[in-house]
Amino acid sequence: MKNIYVGNLSFGASEDSVRALFETHGTVDRVNIVTDRDTGQPRGFGFVEMANDGEGDKAIAAINGTDLDGRTLNVNEARPKADRGSAGGGGGGFGRKRW
Repeated sequence: MKNIYVGNLSFGASEDSVRALFETHGTVDRVNIVTDRDTGQPRGFGFVEMANDGEGDKAIAAINGTDLDGRTLNVNEARPKADRGSAGGGGGGFGRKRW
């Protein structure tokens, strides 16, 4: 399976339009356009999962730099989400200095 990052999407792009673009290069398992968790508005990027690595590589090469809804797409293999570690470091004392 190939997970593909699709950046610079127009805010009007739909999962169906992105799916149609990628399906010309192979089988698309899933399309996810990322939205803001508070407003529900699209954030301008998303992910496409393709069943076959070879088809995914061909789709990346063919679609990167092409136009969709007036925007030039930035398409590449998705990198795993970086581990942000623990929030740690708490600053107890609410700003009071202790001498």
